[in-house]
Amino acid sequence: MRIGDAAAAAGATPRALRLYEQRGLLPPPARSTSGQRVYDGTDVARVRVIRRLLALGLTIEDLRGHARSFDLLAADPDRRCENASGGPVVRRRLAALDAEIARLTTLRAALARSLED
Repeated sequence: MRIGDAAAAAGATPRALRLYEQRGLLPPPARSTSGQRVYDGTDVARVRVIRRLLALGLTIEDLRGHARSFDLLAADPDRRCENASGGPVVRRRLAALDAEIARLTTLRAALARSLED
């Protein structure tokens, strides 16, 4: 399938697929004789995994270097990230989120105190 069809099937945009390829999250797709990218169901499944991981708060940088695990996650969506070599990445992202939540909680408390004065 062509890039527009693959993107639509994965809930993404053609631009996102090109970005994922450029950043090493997707392998370069096959090309038609006219040079157009050609995707298959495996590629669409990988893009769905990438989208799901990004929606969980991971970044493209977090995902780089773990592209081989996407097929494992596509085959078994309930697979734990730790078993797919992403455990340290997820733990780092959780620590960053916890730090941001603590910062925002402190900021909120300070702002709320300003209303009490």
